[in-house]
Amino acid sequence: MTAPASPQPRRSRRRSREKEAPTSKRDVNYRQLKNPFPPMSVFSDDEAMNMHAASLRILEELGIRVLLPEAREIFAAGGARVEDEMVYIGRDIVEAAISSAPKSFTCRGGSRLRDITLEQGSLVFQPGAAAPHANDLKRGRRPGSARDFREYTRITQHYDVLHMMSPSVEPQDVPTNVRHYYTTRTQFEVTDKLPFFFSRGTPQAMDNFEMLAIARGLTDEELKADVHSFTVINTNSPRTIDIPMAQGLIDFARHGQMSIITPFTLMGAMAPITVAGAITLSHAEAMAAITLTQLAKPGAPVTYGTFTSNVDMKSGAPAFGTPTHFQASLAAGQMVRLLGLPWRSAAGSAANINDAQAANENQFGLWGCLLAGTNIIMHAGGWLEGGLTVSYEKLITDVDVLNMVAELCAGSRAGADEIGFEKALSQVHPMGHFFAAPQTMERYNTEFYEPVVHSYVNFGRWSEEGSLDANTRATAVWENIVNAEPEQMLAPERLEALVKFIERRESEGGAPPES
Repeated sequence: MTAPASPQPRRSRRRSREKEAPTSKRDVNYRQLKNPFPPMSVFSDDEAMNMHAASLRILEELGIRVLLPEAREIFAAGGARVEDEMVYIGRDIVEAAISSAPKSFTCRGGSRLRDITLEQGSLVFQPGAAAPHANDLKRGRRPGSARDFREYTRITQHYDVLHMMSPSVEPQDVPTNVRHYYTTRTQFEVTDKLPFFFSRGTPQAMDNFEMLAIARGLTDEELKADVHSFTVINTNSPRTIDIPMAQGLIDFARHGQMSIITPFTLMGAMAPITVAGAITLSHAEAMAAITLTQLAKPGAPVTYGTFTSNVDMKSGAPAFGTPTHFQASLAAGQMVRLLGLPWRSAAGSAANINDAQAANENQFGLWGCLLAGTNIIMHAGGWLEGGLTVSYEKLITDVDVLNMVAELCAGSRAGADEIGFEKALSQVHPMGHFFAAPQTMERYNTEFYEPVVHSYVNFGRWSEEGSLDANTRATAVWENIVNAEPEQMLAPERLEALVKFIERRESEGGAPPES
């Protein structure tokens, strides 16, 4: 046995370690995560079953308004009763659709390292999405632009813990009839993660699928055989599926691409004011949309979604990261566990700037999703103003939290090497320290998580370094990312083919969104 290390003054050893400032050699994999937390419930099993039964009753007796004639025809062919724009769906039809929807499927990225499997227990993070504005400390709050979309996409690509792309911010300086060419090309150029496509009518969807085939080198059969892209379908709560959303469900189902179905049920506004009532409505709408995908193409990949929180009853504005938002996530988890499908929920913040409120709300909403067993957590970072703005600094500070969650997903071992009887416990005298213990010397450069923007230095050193708060440090982080030379994700011949396709389609007038 090696002789115990002699005690050393703690302060001098700490300064020595700081002076060394070794380069990290940690090798972490945040790309494929499993949720390590057992799911929580907010209602009893009987109450959850009552809510599920009430949702089926909504679809049978109250019906859902479907604005797209083709979708109504599909419902009618599947056995639903259709009266004008109202569709009444029997529970046997719904149950058959749920049975045919896949309970597990793999989404393909541009490389196999970016593949993600969606099933109960998996955990995927997506950054804030669909904001009309962008914000950062250097340029302030502004309407979203093409530059903002590209920069936000590059930041998302930089961090492995963000597993899939998002519509991030609307590039409002790009005309709507050609905007999808820009957003899709940008994703293929600077990221190899699962891309997001807008559902704004069949012409745009077909353009996106063609660009997908070009960029990924896929035949039509190969494209339809695997999930290579996704869209988000929002029902118009209460109880309405509009034309572009219904068309998106059909188009993506028939091409084998994933729809994430997300009723937007704000309690007290577009949904009942209670958690139970709002989730019952959301559950009904989600099942109706899932049914449409399966009637359009049995076995089509689909993800159950919920986006339920409360409004501020003083202003009517959406609120996120509230106790009610937390409870709604838990309740949605109970509903989807009855179906067995992969599902999404969301974090987010209603704060106007990246401050303590923004951090508190996002983390509280995040933990609601984690403890509910959510598989895809959308708006996991970067969201402000209830989704009206994406913040560059907030995306960076939120990534630190997501990385820490990813560390928890890896668990911790307690073998002989970790316990360290020989290399740690037996090496240090009472009142000594473990800085010089063999176990510490072997692991000091790899054992602990190293933050992206958080600072652990003391007040004196922090002051000497300029007294920079987390927001200011985050600015430097994202600037380094967007100012670096981007890696080109497409082979030159595929990029050339993609550009030629876009130029041709733009010369033909593009594809205006449908409404």
